[in-house]
Amino acid sequence: MNIASRIIKHKKAVLVVFALVTIISTVAQFFVSVNYNMVDYLPDDAQSTKAMEIMEKEFTGSVPDTRVMISDVTIQEAITNKEKLEAIDGVAEVIWLDDVVDLKTPLEIADQEMVESYYKDGNALFSISVRSGDEVAITDAVYELIGENGAIAGEAINTATSQKMAGNESMYAAMLLVPIIIFILIISTTSWVEPIFFLTAIGVSVLINLGTNIFIGEVSFVTQSVAPILQLAVSLDYAVFLLHSFSDYRKKTNNPEEAMELAMKKSFPAITASAATTFFGFIALTFMEFEIGSDLGLNLVKGIVLSFISVMVFLPALTLFFYKWMDKTQHKSFIPSFEGIGNFVVKLRVPSLLIVLALLVPAFLAQSNTSFTYGFGELPDHTRAGADYNKINESFGEITPIVLLVPKGEVAKEEELVEELESMDYVTSVVSYVNMVDPVIPPEYLDEEVRNEFYSENYSRIVINTNQATEGDIPFAIVENVDKAASAYYGDSALSLGESVTLYDIKNTVTKDNILVNVLTVVTIAIVLLIGFRSISIPVVLLLAIQSSVWINLSIPYFSETSLVFVGYLIISTVQLAATVDYGILFTEAYTHHRKEMSARKAIVKTLDEKTFSISISAAILSSVGFILWITSSNPIVGSIGLLLGRGALLAFIMVLFFLPAMLLVCDKFIKKTTYKSNFKEEK
Repeated sequence: MNIASRIIKHKKAVLVVFALVTIISTVAQFFVSVNYNMVDYLPDDAQSTKAMEIMEKEFTGSVPDTRVMISDVTIQEAITNKEKLEAIDGVAEVIWLDDVVDLKTPLEIADQEMVESYYKDGNALFSISVRSGDEVAITDAVYELIGENGAIAGEAINTATSQKMAGNESMYAAMLLVPIIIFILIISTTSWVEPIFFLTAIGVSVLINLGTNIFIGEVSFVTQSVAPILQLAVSLDYAVFLLHSFSDYRKKTNNPEEAMELAMKKSFPAITASAATTFFGFIALTFMEFEIGSDLGLNLVKGIVLSFISVMVFLPALTLFFYKWMDKTQHKSFIPSFEGIGNFVVKLRVPSLLIVLALLVPAFLAQSNTSFTYGFGELPDHTRAGADYNKINESFGEITPIVLLVPKGEVAKEEELVEELESMDYVTSVVSYVNMVDPVIPPEYLDEEVRNEFYSENYSRIVINTNQATEGDIPFAIVENVDKAASAYYGDSALSLGESVTLYDIKNTVTKDNILVNVLTVVTIAIVLLIGFRSISIPVVLLLAIQSSVWINLSIPYFSETSLVFVGYLIISTVQLAATVDYGILFTEAYTHHRKEMSARKAIVKTLDEKTFSISISAAILSSVGFILWITSSNPIVGSIGLLLGRGALLAFIMVLFFLPAMLLVCDKFIKKTTYKSNFKEEK
């Protein structure tokens, strides 16, 4: 007895097992923690990772990564508020004017630039560090203290805002998405309940995927936001393939179980090929050194395998249990025939080729020169965090601290380094033992609290405040200059950390990842296509069609002069290729089949008439998923992935509809010669 007939024979047991696993997984997903800290995903040898480990081991205080502004206060009120901030559980350190200037002397004789970076026009600006993992509770407590007129900006509030919105936005995205997908599926099928079968089969695999993350322990916020919706979008086709095949066989046999067995055997190669290209495309993400990519890759690979199992095992059992509902809820097709589109597209083959070939080089060059952001990006103005960020910048400008850890004990060397750091462009103040306390005074004579702020057992800590943003050419140049200055005195023993250092490390890591991931994606998909089509030329034609849509998609930010979130760019250059190459496979398989019986032109026309509909449904679903992620997410990383995915699916559809047929016609003779046993019909 073969596997298909066993599944059909034990359909009740299959349904029970899947129902139990789904219930357990649904509960388990609530115990999977979500990590919003991008530092945790840097490789172990990155400078900020090593520096953070030393900092946590040696010092009690953390890096001041968040700014708090309190409006309309006197110096004395500001000091009182500083004490209240320090009393909040989870606020590890608060740095203000009294840490860098002696407030017993008149402020008029102090360095005015230094004073105004902490206190200006009655506004006091504090630098605080917040305990990782408790950002929501701590920032809520800070808001309670500072009131409506106060403001918070920095890593902690970005993380807290993303955490608060993630759950609501996922629900909002699902509420918008499910009706749209049901609508697309209803107009693409001839039964009112069939879409529910598709969604149940893939929905079950999505829930199991979310639940099995409990074995991983935690997932990144990108994975939590993107993976479930992406899994649904790219694997819905498998369910469509199987049920369409089942409907076809129902017309040939009265026995639904026999029809299902035939459908499972018939659709298995197509579903396997579709899943394999997506699977290997996503495998490439797991090789990223920046582990947010590998975290997402692992989840998507697991998701594709679970969707494949669900469609080949659970869906046949579910369908056979409820197929009578499908019969009772039949309706006429809502979509008019695509007959005639083939002739229309073939007439446009020359302009299609010329337009795409003219766009290819500029698109490739433009997407290579796009300007990137590496962090969260800016939160939208309609969020309080976005408005607060603007409020603080209007009052004080940008302030980004860098913490430098250097070996303890060489006071003269430390004094020289601090002097050099103070003279650097964009540095507003340097807080260290040698310039805040008289270096002649031995640390042992000082209050322990003051001493611990600057010295640990092995390290001396120097805080460098800059008047620049956390990322960009100038902030990254500052990081390089600080590292260069510290290395001149201490070699590799000096380490820096802070938000701008983390983003600088992310930039260096993901730039290397980019080449590796793109090459791996193209090579693995090319091998799958090479084996599937037994051809050297077809993979080249197919990959050129889809890859050109990726390049055009990623070049748009360059021409519109907008920055692109790099994590989004990196993920989408893999995901778009892996998810949309299926359109090309479906089209080319039909074309090579028809080409054995007719001329190249007739085969293309027939393929376009037959396959445009099913490709347009897949593209519509993937595109809807992308655009809804973009509309609903206030997290700039998730939003950018959504926009790129939505636009990419549409561009891939256009390429498969216009450019791929033109390429297949132009390369027909070459394809015939380079395909093993092509059996193409001789052209007259």
